[in-house]
Amino acid sequence: MYLIASTNAGVGLPDAMKVLRRGGSAMDAVETAIRAVESNPDDHSVGYGGYPNLLGEVELDAGIMWGEDLTAGAVAGLKGFSHPISIARKALEHLPHVLLVGEGAARFAREMGFSPEPLLSPEAHETWRRVLENWLPPDATEDPGNLPDLWRWVEITTDPERTHGTVNVIARDHEGHLCAGVSTSGWAWKYPGRVGDSPVVGAGFYADDRYGAAACTGTGEMAIRAATAHSVVFYMKMGVTVQEAGERAMQDLNDLGGRYLSGMNLIAVDAQGNHVAFSNRPDATYLYFDPDMEAPALLPRTQVPLKQRWVLHRDLPERLAT
Repeated sequence: MYLIASTNAGVGLPDAMKVLRRGGSAMDAVETAIRAVESNPDDHSVGYGGYPNLLGEVELDAGIMWGEDLTAGAVAGLKGFSHPISIARKALEHLPHVLLVGEGAARFAREMGFSPEPLLSPEAHETWRRVLENWLPPDATEDPGNLPDLWRWVEITTDPERTHGTVNVIARDHEGHLCAGVSTSGWAWKYPGRVGDSPVVGAGFYADDRYGAAACTGTGEMAIRAATAHSVVFYMKMGVTVQEAGERAMQDLNDLGGRYLSGMNLIAVDAQGNHVAFSNRPDATYLYFDPDMEAPALLPRTQVPLKQRWVLHRDLPERLAT
């Protein structure tokens, strides 16, 4: 039994380990850990307190996958519910679908007994207001929804080097089953309706008891295009070690072209419990926790340099292009 997670999952790992120690499933543990992060107002990348889109609306995404039978559930663009990971699990358990979005996801949440609640914390709201004042035209700061060309402004405010984050957790239980889960509020100040890799099976998360599991944080558009999480598991299926599988999946990101390329972080584990983590940054860390440990261990990630590119439209307003 063990837990592997992004560093910001530390607030939830002790309770998740309690779940595993008393015989709970890997899915129970993943949900427990991620719910704690979703409730943490100091984490502005997940759940309550997450930074909103450019219109000031908090939109949440989450996904979860069960490695025994490859079932999965996910929600995207969810407004008004602070625990998308639990709603994603309900989708896995009760629907023939994998991914619900927007109003449909919110309706399903209500049907499952979840209560709507405000998601925009005072601190996140104040930060959003400062962004509007710093970047948008003076006549748009009160209501950016009136901008006829919002896309021109969102291009600079969603620079992933400035604002992004996610939580991911992988668990293995006493029966040997793997589960991977991810939750996020997405890029701060994103274009309304933007969905990254977190709720996309094979992009942001993947789990298969036979081979292993992987999960991503970072520039979700890149993980979607490269199917990063699935690639890690597929490479292990082809017989390579989890270390080599992760390195290959990270290097695959360097094959991507286009104007928007930035960072990626990856955690992975094989069926034997060997765990690794990668990042394009030299100082990145992750957490590992097993029942013989009193507390999670903070471990370094292997650095894999990635191409960085963020090319603005040439017709962007002059003061934003400088």
